[in-house]
Amino acid sequence: MATSYLILGQTAPANTSAALLYTVPTSTSTVVSSLVLCNTTTSPATATVYCNKAGTTNTAATAIIYQQTIPALTTQTYTLGLTMTNGGTADTLYVQSGTASAITYSAFGSQIA
Repeated sequence: MATSYLILGQTAPANTSAALLYTVPTSTSTVVSSLVLCNTTTSPATATVYCNKAGTTNTAATAIIYQQTIPALTTQTYTLGLTMTNGGTADTLYVQSGTASAITYSAFGSQIA
């Protein structure tokens, strides 16, 4: 099995709807080692991250970070060790900000194929 260490995804959602950050590729497992959330604005903003097992949707039940306030001009790092898979249907990470374009989300980890 080959392991690749990657930036899994980066986004700054332009609206307050949930946006896809990462989808596990086919026949692959992924370990999300860390998430970095950066508020690039001069006002506090909330951030939510959803980890959806194949077939689930963005709800409070799938949230791993829920409406966390990120202070203005601040970066917060979360260490996870979160294992995700794709055995035919992919696990996904979605992100959502309470203020459009306020939070930059970056996921780092390894893909094992």
